[in-house]
Amino acid sequence: MTPRDTLPVVRARDVTMTYGDIDVLHGVDLDIHHGEVFALLGPNGAGKTTTVEILEGFRRRSAGEVSVLGTDPERGDDAWRGRIGLVLQSWRDHRRWQVGELLTHFATYYVDPRDPAGLLDLVGLTDQAAQRVDRLSGGQRRRLDVALGIVGRPELLFLDEPTTGFDPEARHDFHVLVERLARDEGVTVLLTTHDLVEAERLADRIAMLVGGRIRACGTPAELARRAAARAEVRWTADDGTPRRERTEDPSRLVWELHRLADSPIPDLEVRRPTLEDTYLHMVNQEAAGADGAAHEEVPAA
Repeated sequence: MTPRDTLPVVRARDVTMTYGDIDVLHGVDLDIHHGEVFALLGPNGAGKTTTVEILEGFRRRSAGEVSVLGTDPERGDDAWRGRIGLVLQSWRDHRRWQVGELLTHFATYYVDPRDPAGLLDLVGLTDQAAQRVDRLSGGQRRRLDVALGIVGRPELLFLDEPTTGFDPEARHDFHVLVERLARDEGVTVLLTTHDLVEAERLADRIAMLVGGRIRACGTPAELARRAAARAEVRWTADDGTPRRERTEDPSRLVWELHRLADSPIPDLEVRRPTLEDTYLHMVNQEAAGADGAAHEEVPAA
């Protein structure tokens, strides 16, 4: 690992954004590291799009410090932009181009692009190479968006709701692709999604942006352990009756069940708090007017 790789790829400190008299971001802090898949979650209106646009250099922040690939995005030049890949939530340009021609054309903008034919194969669009963009299905168009986003071998890839319109098989293939980019090629990925299962599968760390503030940040497992919801223990009693109990200490309850029964417990199952529990807890706190911490980094277990 080079010294550059030890520095955060994305670093934001006390970033605020105000539109007129409306405060959208309230002191956002972020660190995203080399080769990390980082998910930014939050309800509509939480400030996700504003945050990402500031990091991409498309929007000027009101205050705070930002460094992306060692450069303030507000001063990023063409060389800096060439190191970044974007997969936007909705993009409908170049509809009359053929798929293969469009990807080949985009490849000419980069010094060391991926081979367009190989890239089409990677995203599952080889059979659509001669097809016009406006004839693609929604899922196929998203695959093309991904191909256009990574054709330049970006060091940092922004993925905004990337699997919208994907069927389960296409979503699985896309997840494998993202994991390959991060693990094998060291691409840093910033993902925004409403799919909590997707975030839990892909992300090394997750930040929850609620009400313009980062309410929590950590690994999916760390965040799940913070959920206010208690774990649920399910089992079948001696008389065959299904039983369930919620508890903050499922290990103790299971131990007590085994001690009392002195035998295996039929149908024993422990359902621990999930990432969804944590997310809904944070959103409900905000809706209830809870103050919360501005940025609560979850310590590693």
